[in-house]
Amino acid sequence: MSLNAYLNFDGNTREAVAFYREVFDSPAPDIMTFGEQPPNTEFDVPEEVKDRIMHAALNVNGSMLMFSDTFPGAPYIQGNHISLTVWLKDEALLRKQFDRIKQGGKVDMELQETFWSKAYGQVTDQFGISWQFSHEGESEDV
Repeated sequence: MSLNAYLNFDGNTREAVAFYREVFDSPAPDIMTFGEQPPNTEFDVPEEVKDRIMHAALNVNGSMLMFSDTFPGAPYIQGNHISLTVWLKDEALLRKQFDRIKQGGKVDMELQETFWSKAYGQVTDQFGISWQFSHEGESEDV
């Protein structure tokens, strides 16, 4: 079974996907705009929506992270109902990705040793998404 997080943005999904792709050295994502969806005789896609992202999928360390833009005027609250967690055995890679994602964002807890992890930290990134990074090995104190 897999669990995929789905992130919604208000018109800047393409920018967010490009940022996360660089942070995690991910392969090129699959992206579909609202304008690329198959025609529907019951609904015409408004011109101002055609370039917005209907669906994008990005492989992040072996898990799929999915994205889309909202329709203009749809209710949108920036990233305050989700926290994504990155668990890695490779501490150097964890530190590299943490350092990348904090660019333009706010470090809520700098990477540090905790009772459950040799390296754990929290960041709210430049798009308002809350992230936790945790080394998958045991802490020296355990």
